[in-house]
This record gives sequence, C-alpha cells and structure tokens, in this order.
Amino acid sequence: MSDAEWMAREPQDDHRPAVDLRLDVPHSARVYDYLIGGKTNFEPDRVAAEASVQAWPALPISMRTTRTFMQRAVRRLTAEYGVRQFLDIGTGIPTSPNVHEIAQAIAPEARVAYVDNDPIVLTHARALMSSTEEGRTCYIDADLRDVDSIIEAPQLREVLDLTKPVALSLVAIVHFVRDADDPQGIVRRLMDRLAPGSHLVLTVFTGDTDPVGVDGVSREYNARGIPLQVRDRAEAVAFFDGYELLDPGVTLVHHWRPDPDAPEIRDRDIAMYAGVAVKRS
Repeated sequence: MSDAEWMAREPQDDHRPAVDLRLDVPHSARVYDYLIGGKTNFEPDRVAAEASVQAWPALPISMRTTRTFMQRAVRRLTAEYGVRQFLDIGTGIPTSPNVHEIAQAIAPEARVAYVDNDPIVLTHARALMSSTEEGRTCYIDADLRDVDSIIEAPQLREVLDLTKPVALSLVAIVHFVRDADDPQGIVRRLMDRLAPGSHLVLTVFTGDTDPVGVDGVSREYNARGIPLQVRDRAEAVAFFDGYELLDPGVTLVHHWRPDPDAPEIRDRDIAMYAGVAVKRS
C-alpha cells in the first residue's frame, strides 16, 4: 500500500468533518501531483496523467517548469517588491517548498492564506501550517468560483490584512475554469477586494507552442471529467487588463525572469503563459 493510501485511511482530526476523498475518479490536484513527481495520487489519477503524457510527452516538463515559476515569482515579490502577504488559490497538494516556506525564508513575518477545494488537499492542510513564529498561515476549503467564500472566510481575515497589499497567486488553476464561468471576471472580483499595491501572479494553459499535443491533453482531461480549457496569448493577456505588468510581461513560464543557472528548455515543451502585475489603484 502506498503512502497516499495509508494517509487516506488515517482517522480524521476530531475537529474536522470526515471528507470523501473520491479516490475512484481522477482529480486535477492529484494528477498534477503525479506529473511533478509527487506521491499523493491514486490509480485513476495516474491513468489520467499517463494518457495525457502519451498525448503530449512534454507535459511533465511544462508542469514542473510552471511550479518553478511560482517559486521564482514568490521569491522575487518577497525580496524585491516587499510583499508580505500572499493569497494562494489552487494550492494543490503541499509540495516543499510551499509559498510560505519561500516567503518566510526571506521575511519571517510573511503571511499566507492557502485555498483549495480538493478533499485530499484538506487532509494535508497541516503541512501548510508550519509557519514561523513571526508569520501566519491558514487553509481555506473553498472554490475559486465562489469569491465571497474566500474573501469573507474567518480564517483569511485572521491571517491577512486586506487593507494592505496582498499578492494573489493563481498558478495552474484558471484553465480549470471554463469561459462560461467568466474566469477573467472572477480574477477581477478577487483583485477588486485587494488593496492598491497588490500583485497578481497568474498562469494560463496554452496550445500556442504545440497545438496538436496540447489538444490531446485537453481531450484526455475532459474525457475523464476534469474540465480543462486551452487559451491563446491574447486570452492570457486579458487576465491582466487594468493592471500594470512587471517585466517581461506575459511570456512562457520559463522566460519569466529565469534564474541564471536555469536549464535550457525548448519553447515547444512549455504550455503555460505567466505574468505578474501590480494593481495601482
């Protein structure tokens, strides 16, 4: 039995309700965990991931590169832009270094609110609570589409001061929100609730670099009940309308301020645009 299966059998904390982990169907967070080399995934997740990789073999490279972009963005925002508060929506299964570990290594007083709606992420929430004494973290079980349930959550209000700037992180998540649900509108509503000086960190899944391969990934995800929408660069840029993009603007994730020692990655092996912007007013 795998570590993940043992975890699933553990009794629930007395202060938390039992959750249905739905191990019989794939979930986007667990598929992602498998693709980046994690161990908290199950057979349906692995089947979905392997089918997607067969359709586009570069998918694991793209997913791992997207995660390193997140780490770079958090590090840059904390060290160079003085960000001390983060709202990370679509957290996924904790994989070190998590946002608070990166930020608090630079600024121990940094505060992070995590949000996800996968029950298995909820069972791992303790891993997201290992804050420094100076800082704070919390976990909110909520859906990105329900902005009020996130912003009005008591846990969030205890950890973040929304009268001060916050960095909103939406990494590897908006492609699971279809156009019918108005993803750009969701992002605007979230940013509207944040103070001037707040930042938006966001990635968009794209087929611009390999339309055939990425279309295969989309087909495999959707066939297994995981809604996934592919968007082009113009649609990616639209998420940042009204905000001031930081250099180098909206670009493939591996081109956003790469570290000097970063390995060389081909554009055709990446299916994710990224951008970081600031809300001026």
